[in-house]
Amino acid sequence: MNEADALDIVQSAVWTIVAACGPAVGAAMFVGVLIALFQALTQIQEVTLTFVPKILAIFVVIALTASFTGAQVYAFTQESYSRIENGFR
Repeated sequence: MNEADALDIVQSAVWTIVAACGPAVGAAMFVGVLIALFQALTQIQEVTLTFVPKILAIFVVIALTASFTGAQVYAFTQESYSRIENGFR
């Protein structure tokens, strides 16, 4: 295994993490912006107002994208195991 193989594995791992976490983080950001806009328009400055909607949005998005996330992690695992099996050729 040389530097190129190590960098390829790290790059693949980072993209897998981004693809797996992206939908949930995107939903949390979207709901956070909507709640911040609502708070700015109504002048309700309750700190705990953002937690429940964000958590609900994240759970819904995770439930909807669980098969995609699992497929991404499975593909990365298969790629890593095949590299181990074939000796990084």
